[in-house]
Amino acid sequence: MSLRQRLLLLFALVVVIAVVLVAWTVSLRTRAAFETMDQERTAALTAQIRAEFQREGDDVGQTLSRMAVRDSVQQLAFSLTHGGDASQYLQEASSLAQEYQLNFLEIVQADGTIVSSAQWPARFGYKLALPPTGQPEAFLKNEEIPDGSALGMIAIRPVHTSDGSIYLVGGKKVDRSLIESLSLPPGMYVWLYSPTTTGTNDIIGQSVAEPNTILDLAKAAQGGQEKSGFVQITKAPNDRATTQAIPLKDDAGNVAAVLLVGASRKPLLELQQHIKAMALTVAGIGMLLAIGVSLWIAGRFTRPIEQLAAASREIADGNWDVQVEPGRGTELQQLAESFNTMTHQLIEQRERLVQTERVAAWRELARRLAHELKNPLFPLQITVENLIRAREVAPGEFDEIFKESTSTLLAEISNLKTIIGRFSDFSKMPKPQLQNVSLNELVRNVATLHRPQLKEASKSITLNVDLDESLTEIPLDSDLFHRVVSNLVLNAIDAMPEGGTLTLRTRDTGDRARLEISDTGTGLTPEERDRIFTPYYTTKQHGTGLGLAVVQSVVSDHHGTITVNSETGRGTTFIIDLPKRAEDSGARSGATA
Repeated sequence: MSLRQRLLLLFALVVVIAVVLVAWTVSLRTRAAFETMDQERTAALTAQIRAEFQREGDDVGQTLSRMAVRDSVQQLAFSLTHGGDASQYLQEASSLAQEYQLNFLEIVQADGTIVSSAQWPARFGYKLALPPTGQPEAFLKNEEIPDGSALGMIAIRPVHTSDGSIYLVGGKKVDRSLIESLSLPPGMYVWLYSPTTTGTNDIIGQSVAEPNTILDLAKAAQGGQEKSGFVQITKAPNDRATTQAIPLKDDAGNVAAVLLVGASRKPLLELQQHIKAMALTVAGIGMLLAIGVSLWIAGRFTRPIEQLAAASREIADGNWDVQVEPGRGTELQQLAESFNTMTHQLIEQRERLVQTERVAAWRELARRLAHELKNPLFPLQITVENLIRAREVAPGEFDEIFKESTSTLLAEISNLKTIIGRFSDFSKMPKPQLQNVSLNELVRNVATLHRPQLKEASKSITLNVDLDESLTEIPLDSDLFHRVVSNLVLNAIDAMPEGGTLTLRTRDTGDRARLEISDTGTGLTPEERDRIFTPYYTTKQHGTGLGLAVVQSVVSDHHGTITVNSETGRGTTFIIDLPKRAEDSGARSGATA
């Protein structure tokens, strides 16, 4: 991934993370604010409803108080407390309830016997449980009626006489008119739930898409504890209300009804959707800004850096004359100028190094050539001096000495020709003629060639051939590379005078083919390992020091690499890596038939 792409990704991530964090924070704070507002609105509406119930109860209580001081009621009370016939007052409660606009009214004696009932005349003579001292405050109660029960706001007022008291128990229905009379703020809902004795359920309030949600929530609150939940108002996905179920208890402490107060979540959900839309919009704009900023930064900063990177790769590929155009900006300009200065210095140092290496190479060549020629020249000199001295002896002896000396001269001259031929061969290494060759097959041929030699060795040498059959043909000069492998195999045999194991191994490493030649011989010292590829350096008594130099030259001409791993007494491994394609080798011109 390029620096430009990383910058773009970084800016995009920063923008997205920032937008997400802001949107998440705003959403949380908005939700908390809405929840607080809903709680406050619910508490205010609950207080309003309780006040409405209290007002309704006070109205019922005042109505019963006015009824209690009425003359006809006082006379009725006097008659009942003095043993009057109760049956003559059977319809009295109905007429009084109709006159005072009450839905419920019962006239009850002090012992709880119902004398007259407006809502259910047949309850005459039934016993009604009354508070010991009456109930001054109004309360909710599910009043029994012929067809079930009805929720009412009930109050009790005593009618006192000189010899006792009777009680007026009356009230009004709590029905839809009471709920509809409430002044509800926008987005607020009220329902009233009261179970009936017939098993049906009555929910007073606005109709909703899923009434079962209200019913379940109300039933959950019948245990006496407030409950909260969600009520789906309409079929729209975001039209829901957070609802609080508040149990309302009667005079005995039982739950007479459940008040449900809901606050619509629609504004909150719409605001959250708006926040999400705004977040997506801001994120999109931020992404565009990130692309613009990254392109601007790329043009101002990364492009010069990319030019420096490209120039560095060209230098690594051998183009030492590359220069970088100094850009604007103090730091980048200084960096480009420093890079150009470095390339000039590298060119100068390379030229000095080449000259130094050339002089060192010629000196080494002269030293090695003098050393190689010195050995045969000394016998030549001795032989010529012997011939000069033999000229003075008898002719018979001279002929014998002359014959012996000429044989010596010819042998040493032949030795000189051999030495000169070796140096000539090294100086005239041919360019490889590349063809697609199976490296595995080449290694097998070398192993087959040297297997008899291993069997005839004084000490047993085991040959292991481990070939990677997935390795395809690669561009090689089979003749030159056959000499390379044979040379390394012979070196490995010489390194194991006491016997050991010789291993030939090939591997496919991806874009390169690898050949490993390992032995378990004497190994090399660090100094020998560092100088082993130096021309004319040898550790053998009769070696010329050109074998491994030739190997390295051939491998280099194939655009491969050769390395050596070795430890004294633990053996040596030569590792050759070769390109698998002619275009990678850079020697396509040498791959002609």
